[in-house]
Amino acid sequence: MKHQKLQTVFLAQRDALVRFLRARGAGDNADDILQDLWLKLSDVDDSNILSPVPYLYRAANNAMHDRYRKDERARQRDNDWSDINRGTGEASDLPLPDRTLIANQRLAAVEERIGKEGQRVFAIFRRFRVDGIGQRQIAEEMGISLSAVEKDLQKAYRALAAWRDGEDA
Repeated sequence: MKHQKLQTVFLAQRDALVRFLRARGAGDNADDILQDLWLKLSDVDDSNILSPVPYLYRAANNAMHDRYRKDERARQRDNDWSDINRGTGEASDLPLPDRTLIANQRLAAVEERIGKEGQRVFAIFRRFRVDGIGQRQIAEEMGISLSAVEKDLQKAYRALAAWRDGEDA
């Protein structure tokens, strides 16, 4: 029986250890801490322990501190998670790298498809949809009719619809 001496002393001192832990701030966790300590002590070779009572009190104190540190880390982790998910943390507003890559690839494909309709169609589409310039102003800037701007935008939209249908298929 390798652990009999330490386990016997532990069982004899259990109530005193509970009181010790509660007096040191463990509160209602004292029993749980002692259960953890009991499990840890099952792996300890007590043949080298000359004074088992002080050893148990020191081990109980260390187990209480370990529990406190573990609980603090868990609380901090939960607080950090809550802050990030409530928007008060320091989470980045930037999209994830894989989404950025996919978006850039799709943008390049869209620009290529609209570009096949001609440089003017691409320029009108970009001014209207990206820059937010009105059709009448685009017509004036380019020296063309409002009808020509509308027709070029329709070409761009048809090209996008064809691209989308081809991509989804």
